[in-house]
Amino acid sequence: MPNVMVFGALAASLLASGCAPGGGHTATGTRLVVVTAENTWGSIAAQLGGTRVAVTSIVSSPNADPHEYESSPADARLMASANYVIVNGAGYDSWADHLLSAQPEPARKVLDVAALVGKGPGDNPHFWYDPAFVDKVVARITADYTSLQPVEAAYFTAQASAFQRLLAPYRQRLAYVQQHFTGVPVAATESIFQYMAAYLRLDLITPVAFMDAVAQGNDPPAAALVMFTRQIQHKAFRALVINVQTVTSLTTGLRDQVTQRNIPVVGVSETIQPPGATFEEWMVGQLDALINGLNAEAVGR
Repeated sequence: MPNVMVFGALAASLLASGCAPGGGHTATGTRLVVVTAENTWGSIAAQLGGTRVAVTSIVSSPNADPHEYESSPADARLMASANYVIVNGAGYDSWADHLLSAQPEPARKVLDVAALVGKGPGDNPHFWYDPAFVDKVVARITADYTSLQPVEAAYFTAQASAFQRLLAPYRQRLAYVQQHFTGVPVAATESIFQYMAAYLRLDLITPVAFMDAVAQGNDPPAAALVMFTRQIQHKAFRALVINVQTVTSLTTGLRDQVTQRNIPVVGVSETIQPPGATFEEWMVGQLDALINGLNAEAVGR
C-alpha cells in the first residue's frame, strides 16, 4: 500500500455557481448575488441557495496559498455587486475586509465566520475543519438567505434539509474515526488539522509551536523541531497530515523522513480539491484518506 494517501477522484460541480449582474436589494424572482472569499464556504452557500442564488468564490485555486492571496480590481467589483458576502475572518482573508471597508453598503449582508464561531485574530482560522463550526455556518447562511428573501423561506428551509442529507456520508466518516481511532496519536506539519483532530478525538502530538510557526510561514523553534524529529524517529504516531498547499523544504524533508519509516502521509488542503467538487465530497475524500492511512499503519504494527 502506498505511503502517501491522495484524494480520490471526485466529480461533481458546485450548484448555482457564477456571478449574476446587479447588486443591492433584489426583487422577488431574482437571484441573490453572493460572493464568498473562499470556495470552502462558497460550495455550502451555493448548495443552500440552490436556484435562488448566484455564488462566486474568489479564492479557489488548488495551487495557491489563501493566506497570501492579493485582491484585484475585479474582486472589488464582485464585492460591490453582492447582496451577501461570506468571509472567513480571523485575519485569514483580511484583503476581503479591506475591500468591504472601502465600499460600505448598508443593504449588503456580511457573514464573518470567525465572529460567528467566537474566534478572532490570532486564533486558528481553519474553521471548516471543525464540523460543529460548519453546522453553525449552515444555520446562519440559511437564516440570512431567508432574511434577504423572506418570500423564499420555505425553499431555503428545504435546501437546508437536502444539504443535511448530502452531509450524511461525511458524518458517517467522522463517527467511524471517533469509534475506531479515539486516542490514536497522529502528527501534522501545521495547525490546519487541529480542529478536526480534536473533533475526531485523535491525539495530535506534534508540538503546537511547530505547527503554528509553519502555518504562519515562520521557522519553528529549535526545541519544537527537535521534538518533532524525535517523534518521527521513534514512530510515535500512526499518520502524518500535511497541508498540500503550503509545502516548504522543511515540511518536504520531514515528510520524506516519515515515508522512509513507512508511516502513511495524508494530504489535506485549504481550498476544495478538486475545485469542481462540493464541500462534502472534498471532506469525504480527505477523511477516507485519513481512515486508509490509520488502518494501514494499524495493520503494519
